[in-house]
Amino acid sequence: MKNIQPLGNRVLIKRVKAMTSKGGILLPETAKEKPREGEVIAVGTGKRNENGKLEPMHVKIGDMVLFSTYAGSEVKNEDAEDEFLILSQDDILGVLETV
Repeated sequence: MKNIQPLGNRVLIKRVKAMTSKGGILLPETAKEKPREGEVIAVGTGKRNENGKLEPMHVKIGDMVLFSTYAGSEVKNEDAEDEFLILSQDDILGVLETV
């Protein structure tokens, strides 16, 4: 994949792969919902507030995040099977923490 640097408050996300149902049943591609979790691959510089001050990003490269179902724009990767999205930081619902 070509390097993509998101602008402003946008984030490049690599979707996680969801292969099985909660009960462990392998689902065909047509029956699956797209996962709403992913890894942050790149972040923009942030956005400017009404005073012109740059607000820093709240997520960083490597964070696992949960995002809105219909958020962002899909970015195709000809070199791999991975799915990527560019979305606004505002569409990220939270950072997932490992326990």
